[in-house]
Amino acid sequence: MAEQSSWVPEGVNVDLPSAARVYDYLLGGGHNFAADRELAERFAAALPGSRDIARLNRAFLRRAVLFMVERGVDQFLDIGSGIPTVGNVHEIAQAANPDARVVYVDNEPVAVAHSQLILAGNGRAAALQEDLRRPEAILDHPTTRELLDFDRPIGLLMVGVFHFVPDEWGPRDLLDRFRSRLAPGSHLALSHFTADTRPDEMAAMVEVMSRSKDPIHPRSRAEVEALFTGFDLVEPGVVSTADWRPVSPGDGAEGPEREQIYAGVGRLP
Repeated sequence: MAEQSSWVPEGVNVDLPSAARVYDYLLGGGHNFAADRELAERFAAALPGSRDIARLNRAFLRRAVLFMVERGVDQFLDIGSGIPTVGNVHEIAQAANPDARVVYVDNEPVAVAHSQLILAGNGRAAALQEDLRRPEAILDHPTTRELLDFDRPIGLLMVGVFHFVPDEWGPRDLLDRFRSRLAPGSHLALSHFTADTRPDEMAAMVEVMSRSKDPIHPRSRAEVEALFTGFDLVEPGVVSTADWRPVSPGDGAEGPEREQIYAGVGRLP
């Protein structure tokens, strides 16, 4: 029997796993279903260290947001934001700058519904349900236009989302459409699964995720670097999540899981 809960939006198929809910489970969250947990356990068996991979990716997001805030960015567009958990973008940014504004975007109804619940009363942050294949619908959405000023720099966050974009969707074209609307001084933070290391384990993980509504498409370092076309990569460039400007012991890991996701930040000149 399908699970039911008061936080499940009407029409959600709880028996079809989603990447957002699998990620939530790996991070220790509670907004996931039996099908998500079963898939997450298969994911973790195929790719040992998966919980650390998720943790390192989340830690990169925190450091990237703070990096941007330190450089004067006070508004963020988080695409593929997922289900809220500890260390959300608005919490990080608004702790550093109370005036910071954040728009979360996801195509997962559970992620958006829960985001809207926790953002109630926060006039500088909002969540909307949209698909990254529709950049203009996101950029011209009334909520986006109300909160974000596109004449000023924006932090565009694409953390752990573009590996769900197959080549036939034109990932570079999609990013170009977002970039074309950003003001100079805007930043892009992006992280992406790779098969450059542990190719056999990644192939097994790709097979596991093929049974969800969100298949994964790992890319090489060169392919990830190409996604930053039009942006100036900041040091240290595209590296593993653990190696992008670590500041505390919790930002790293000793095992092979540290090499599984590439990450980088670019600045629009």
